[in-house]
Amino acid sequence: MAHPAQLGFQDAASPVMEELLHFHDHALMIVIMISTLVLYIITAMVSTKHINKNILDSQEIEIVWTILPAIILVMIALPSLRILYLMDEINDPHLTIKAMGHQWYWSYEYTDYESLGFDSYMTPTQDLNMGQFRLLETDHRMMIPVESPIRVLVSAEDVLHSWAVPSFGVKMDATPGRLNQAAFISSHPGVFYGQCSEICGANHSFMPIVIETVPLEDFEHWSLLLLEDA
Repeated sequence: MAHPAQLGFQDAASPVMEELLHFHDHALMIVIMISTLVLYIITAMVSTKHINKNILDSQEIEIVWTILPAIILVMIALPSLRILYLMDEINDPHLTIKAMGHQWYWSYEYTDYESLGFDSYMTPTQDLNMGQFRLLETDHRMMIPVESPIRVLVSAEDVLHSWAVPSFGVKMDATPGRLNQAAFISSHPGVFYGQCSEICGANHSFMPIVIETVPLEDFEHWSLLLLEDA
């Protein structure tokens, strides 16, 4: 959950998001080192009155500043490609959920069950309970079991939407007539919030996403209660 004056990312709740945070720190350190070196060179050139003729014309320096950037790019590209393939990898999901975007709410269908589905609307401010977040809480949360591979099929009924949950490192476009998929594993129980991340009309900012991860036994109990009500 984000908090005021937060400078970094939200805490990771999935292995992929942990990898993304590590890659962010890795790339940021490289950027800081490059910026420091460039700033030092500019400062030295502006402040000194002496000229070194070996620097003005030197094949060795030209070789270094040609090869070094290539090495740095490889150091950034290799972990980036690894995470890219990890994000697209879907191995035998334990649960598949279809998330449909509407103007302006989400509907969820648990495709492994015969008739388990519901609409998820934002909870109005006057109906919030103590401790719930304004503009982020919903009347029905998407429940998933913890430490289980989850596949989410994302589409839309009317206009473009985007199903995004930062703590899981998931952001998938919801396009009418097209079925996109995303996968993640929740590493610990909790409640995680997201929002539609594609401008979709007047109430775009009022269609939040709430995911609650619980132990498998609690998820089975919750699903049985919903099936009985249906």
